[in-house]
Order: sequence, then C-alpha cells, then structure tokens
Amino acid sequence: MNPLNYAILKHFTRVDEACAEDVIEALKGEYGKFRALNRKDVISSLMTAEANGLIEESRFEMDAAGLLRIYYHAHEDGANTINKYIKD
Repeated sequence: MNPLNYAILKHFTRVDEACAEDVIEALKGEYGKFRALNRKDVISSLMTAEANGLIEESRFEMDAAGLLRIYYHAHEDGANTINKYIKD
C-alpha cells in the first residue's frame, strides 16, 4: 500500500478531474481508516501538488451546503511525473 499522499496523486492520473470530496470517496475503501483522509488534509495535499506543478485547477463550484469545491486535473507533464515516480 502506497502512502496516502501518493494515492491521492495517483488518483489524478486515472480520472479527468476531481475535487477533495471525490478523492475521499475514491480512496475510502483502502484508506478509510487513515486520519488524514478528511476534507481539510486532502485539500492541503491538493494545494501542495498544485504548488509543485503536478496538478492544476480545472474549475470550481459551490455545493448544496455552500462549500466551495475546487476541481483539479493532472496535465500531461504532471501525470508523466507522477507516473514516473509512483508506480502502480
């Protein structure tokens, strides 16, 4: 099992785009018992990945509860870098 942050990054090589809630839903089967699999920590991980140039913001929207959902996607270079260092 990869570290949670690796799994988060790898998720973006398998989907067109995702927000923090999408990532949590996708990873909760394998990583559901990890304390860091929560909205705040996943958003922090996504912002770090964006700052490092691995993913980029694709769109944003407000959900029914009034929370901002920021969607990200891995551009070609970012996906290549992620796949180079994090193997399946």
